[in-house]
Amino acid sequence: MATLCTRAWGLLVRAGRGIRWYMTALMGDSAYGTYVAHHRRTHPGEEPMTERQFWRQKMDDQDRNPGARCC
Repeated sequence: MATLCTRAWGLLVRAGRGIRWYMTALMGDSAYGTYVAHHRRTHPGEEPMTERQFWRQKMDDQDRNPGARCC
């Protein structure tokens, strides 16, 4: 019985982590980290934008090219 509970708890925790990952990706919370990792891989030796610069550029790009967004 304990093994069944342990397995069920593990599946629940894994599902929770998956939901958390999905929501943070959907909301763009990990966008800057993803940008920095990509920048370091493709442009070694160059300093990436600061987080403030990154978000400013992202918002400016969205204003110029609104695409499919609600607001």
